Amino acid sequence: MKDNNNNNNDQCVSPVPGSNWIQDQLFVDSAGYLVLPWPGEEGSVSEPEPELEGLGGLLLRTGALLGLIFICMAVLRRWIAGGVCRCSTRLDGKTVLITGANTGIGKETSRELAARGARVVMACRDLTRAESAAEEIRQETGNGNVVIRHLDLSSLYSVRQFTKEFLQTEDRLDVLINNAGVMMCPLWLTEDGFETQLAVNHLGHFLLTNQLLPMLKSSAPSRVVIVSSIAHKGGKCACVCVCVCVCVCVDSLSSGQVDLDDLSFSSRAYSPLQSYRQSKLCNVLFSRELSSRTRGSGVSSFCLHPGVIRTELGRHVEGWFPLLGSLLSLPSLLLMKTPRQGAQTTLYCALTPGLEERTGCYFSDCSEKQAAPEGRDDAMARRLWEESARLVGLKDVS
Repeated sequence: MKDNNNNNNDQCVSPVPGSNWIQDQLFVDSAGYLVLPWPGEEGSVSEPEPELEGLGGLLLRTGALLGLIFICMAVLRRWIAGGVCRCSTRLDGKTVLITGANTGIGKETSRELAARGARVVMACRDLTRAESAAEEIRQETGNGNVVIRHLDLSSLYSVRQFTKEFLQTEDRLDVLINNAGVMMCPLWLTEDGFETQLAVNHLGHFLLTNQLLPMLKSSAPSRVVIVSSIAHKGGKCACVCVCVCVCVCVDSLSSGQVDLDDLSFSSRAYSPLQSYRQSKLCNVLFSRELSSRTRGSGVSSFCLHPGVIRTELGRHVEGWFPLLGSLLSLPSLLLMKTPRQGAQTTLYCALTPGLEERTGCYFSDCSEKQAAPEGRDDAMARRLWEESARLVGLKDVS
């Protein structure tokens, strides 16, 4: 019997391949049998958990990283989007004129104001594209009162023809939105002999606004909304965001420089960025002086920075830096506003009730911001108005 028991015991403890951890836990009970302890009992040792390795672990860690990146990108996009116009004002029976309305933030502004019931007049240079955009807006909003008119802001003749027709065919003007613009184009002169950025961004809108001012006054309370840019803030080593989302250091700019003696770069070296910045500063000064000259008339004037936006405005920038534009095309999708987001501050200035008391002020991300010191220079604003009136041949100015 003893030999048999020993034989049985020998069989119980015979090694099992790959099971050394079992042998380490065997013990003899009171009856002489070899047993394993119950899990959780004192002295028991759990089977070691296999480490999270291989493809499964890699996928898990990758998923966690991608999730974190997605959350960070969502937060970044929300911050870049900026403010939102939450005003519910309707514009039934009102007329709105928007320049450069067939694309970008002009088109999005037209869409939103048409949805609010306004008669929208889209003033554009390219009538084919304008009609396509207008029809899209009519279909989407159900507002058939969206019309197009030809306007080339680089031509004073075109501006005068446009205003003549507008005054003959329209009976009111409640909101004028000076939205159209060009940016960093080569040195081109218009048919009137002006540098193109100065002509389109400032002089054309200056003449347009003044010729429509009588109708704006008769439709009061009315508003003039001028789309400028943060680029009006200059100074030595000024960083200006351009449409490929690049910060360009402009060492040659001095603070507050609007050269009234040479606005078109006739006798100084042409810089496309400096010219753009000068035209945007002219927008801020024009809005400020307009508010001063129309105070008490029921006409309010506002100027704004829409943000850095993915629009066609930057097409000339890519011409100056083609490789850089290609390399940064993907990051720009993350670091720029959409046209709809870029239109929010324009809508805020056009729609927000009670904003009249802030006439002449500068806005960004649907809130009032402080313009650059050179944009708050009242003496320069008056001098610019007088010089602009001389250049466009406007004698009777308010």
